[in-house]
Amino acid sequence: MREGRITGNFAKIFKRKLSGCANFDYTKPVRILAPLVLLSVAQAQTWTLHSGGTTASLRGVSAVDAKLVWASGTGGTYLETTDGGATWRATVVPGAEQLDFRGVHAVDQRTAYLVSSGEGDKSRIYKTTDGGSHWTLQFTNSDPKGFFDALAFWDARHGIALGDPVDGRFVILTTGDGGEHWVRQRTPDALPNEGAFAASNSCLTVMGDSEAWFASGGRGASRVFHSSDGGRSWTVAPTPIRNDGAAAGIFSLAFADAQHGVAVGGDYSKPADASHNIAITSDGGRTWTEPSGQHPSGYRSAVAYLAVRGIWIATGPSGSDVSSDNGATWKPFDAGAYNAVSFTLDGIGWAVGPKGRVGEFRGSQAKAPAPRR
Repeated sequence: MREGRITGNFAKIFKRKLSGCANFDYTKPVRILAPLVLLSVAQAQTWTLHSGGTTASLRGVSAVDAKLVWASGTGGTYLETTDGGATWRATVVPGAEQLDFRGVHAVDQRTAYLVSSGEGDKSRIYKTTDGGSHWTLQFTNSDPKGFFDALAFWDARHGIALGDPVDGRFVILTTGDGGEHWVRQRTPDALPNEGAFAASNSCLTVMGDSEAWFASGGRGASRVFHSSDGGRSWTVAPTPIRNDGAAAGIFSLAFADAQHGVAVGGDYSKPADASHNIAITSDGGRTWTEPSGQHPSGYRSAVAYLAVRGIWIATGPSGSDVSSDNGATWKPFDAGAYNAVSFTLDGIGWAVGPKGRVGEFRGSQAKAPAPRR
C-alpha cells in the first residue's frame, strides 16, 4: 500500500573481558564508554547532497558499485549516474509519465528493473537492457484491487515482487528468467486491514539464492513473512512494532546474515514519533523483540546494514540514525528528509527523498563488531 492509502513491526552486543587487577570493577568503565563509542560513530556519519536534476519524489535507489547508481520516483522518472554522482541523467520512461516508480533494481550499467506502485494497472514492472534507451513492459497488474509494493532479485535472473493482499492473500510474484515470466506464489492469509508499505522498496528483502522476507502494517498488523525456498512457501511472525493505525507498521527490513535482522517503521503520519518503531531478530525472523536502548528518532522508512563497517543506518522524513551495536541503541546523525537507501558490499551508500533529494553517504571506515552468533 502507498502512504496515504491503506487497503487493508537486532540486538548484537560485544564484550571485552578484563582481568589481572583485584578489587576493581571493570564493568563500570565499559558502561561509561559504550555511549561515548556510539556517539563517536554517529558524529562520523553524514549525507552529502548531490543535484540529481529532478524534482520528482524519489523512493527507489539501487547502488551497484562506486560509480554506478540508479534511482526512481514519481512522474515515470528514473535517474542514473555512472561517475559516482558527479553527474546524473534524469529522464522519464516513455508512456509511463503517470506512474510512480517506487522501486528500482540495477544489475549493471545496461540492465535495470523498475516497479511502479498504484491501483490496478498502474502497478507494473519494466526492464531495460541497454541502459535506459529502451524499456520493456514485462508485467502489468490486471486485478483492480492489486497494488505493487516492492521488487528484489537474488541474481540477474531470479527475482520476486510483492503486492498488497488480493482476495485475502498477499501477492507474491517470482521469476527465474529475468522477468520474461512472472508466476504468482501462494502466501499465508492476510489479516483484516493488513498490507505492505511501498515507501522505499525495502519492505521486501532477499539474501543468498532463496531466502526472502517481507513486512506488513496496518491496524492490528505488523508482521514479518519469511521464505527459505524462493517464495514458494512462507511462515509468518508477529513483531512489537506499532500497529495502532492504518499508517503504522513495518516499512523496511534488512539482514546482516540469515539470522540477524532489523525491522523499522512506526507511523508515517507522525514522523517525529519514535514509539515502537524498531524490532530485532537473531533467529532469522522467527521471533522479534524491541530493544530497550534509544530508538531511531522517529518514523523510519528504510534501514540498511553496512557489512564493511558493521553498522546499521535507518532513515526517514525526520532524519537518519546509526547503530554500531547491532540495533540495540541508535544515535541521530543527519536531519535531512530521505525515503530510501542503498549500499554496496563495499559500503558505498546513497539515499533519495522528496523533491529530487539525493545524498551520498560519508562515514568513518572504523568497523563495529559483527553480530554475535
